[in-house]
Amino acid sequence: MMNKKRIYAGLIAAILLASLTGCGTAAEQAGQTAPAAQAETPAVTAALDEPADCCGDGETKDCCEDKEPNDCCSDEAAASSTELEKTTFEIGHLNSTAHLLVFVAKEEGYFEEEGLTANLTLFSSAGELVTGLESGKLDVALIGSVPTLTFLSQGHDLTVFGGAMTNGHGYVIKKEFTEGTDAKGVELLKGRNVASVKNSVQDAELQILLKNAGIEIGEGEDQVNIVYFDSQKDAYAALANASIDAASVYSPYASLAQSQGYEIVYRCSEEEALQNQPCCRQVAPAADLAANPNAYTAFERALLKAYKFTQENEDKTIQDVKQYIDIEEDLIRTEVYGGYGTSNPDPDKQGTAALKDSIVELGYTEDFDIDSKFNTDIYKNALESLIEENPDDAVYAAQKKHFDEFE
Repeated sequence: MMNKKRIYAGLIAAILLASLTGCGTAAEQAGQTAPAAQAETPAVTAALDEPADCCGDGETKDCCEDKEPNDCCSDEAAASSTELEKTTFEIGHLNSTAHLLVFVAKEEGYFEEEGLTANLTLFSSAGELVTGLESGKLDVALIGSVPTLTFLSQGHDLTVFGGAMTNGHGYVIKKEFTEGTDAKGVELLKGRNVASVKNSVQDAELQILLKNAGIEIGEGEDQVNIVYFDSQKDAYAALANASIDAASVYSPYASLAQSQGYEIVYRCSEEEALQNQPCCRQVAPAADLAANPNAYTAFERALLKAYKFTQENEDKTIQDVKQYIDIEEDLIRTEVYGGYGTSNPDPDKQGTAALKDSIVELGYTEDFDIDSKFNTDIYKNALESLIEENPDDAVYAAQKKHFDEFE
């Protein structure tokens, strides 16, 4: 506890400092010269005994709690609440147009605008991304919702704090199996060997559709035989094998498959049971989010700016995506702007919780409390700060409306 003499000395210093910083008395602000420090007066004595009104507007609460007297008059105190705890972000993503928000934020300089240095690294599977997070090599990973939920149910200390894409996946099949048949959708898969990725959104959706259609999983003529691969890339490549008839896909593999002569079995955006399915989520270590809220808010602001850019600059968005997903621009355009999927940073907690209930019912995982694994404050704070800066922006206003409805 400071003694009275030390506090008095601090007040004298603060008065002298105020004449330079503009944090002085009303007389000084009016152009008058502040009197020299005199002997201790009743007013000064009162200031020593009661919290200083350094918040302005006549407030009496001690906003200088845990600080030196009058420290909250300084620009440093005001800046401390928004100071970035870290400035470098290691970001893991998959070979998917679904993750375009980080591509655009990087290419358009939005990370730099927010004071961040972002390094993007390509991974091949959700398991590798989680390992990257838990080993400290990654600060953020864009991971499919189903593997995210499964890892969370297993006790991994991770947190969902934003979204990446809704829909954008489905199944494709070799063209010869669509000729001479009236079968549609998952009916086309009866009696076929289909490549899939265990613990993926695509696999969960397939099982939901098969269950709804009353089709069993197995090797019979009226069943669907699912053959599992380690990654989506491997599952798609398996179509080259004579033993594999169909394969799961996520963006951009559906459009790529069509361009190579395969047929679409279904796109999840066109299936009533799968519409508005949260695909990929933004995931980070729980401890990192707690320790670096300002930095992660800056990260989220960059992605919100990127989302706004994608809504207003189609051609440039496609060019940005092509820097990371090297396929024909018309295929990127179909995947990004064809209505089959939407890359959106909204966490969509309600949709993710509903998906969790579905995979629990399928037996993918045990039930768990999803509330403790979600942080919507990061996104909310980022969005509200951008709205404050851009009060008339229609894109941010629409994002706020969606967030308020589906948080």
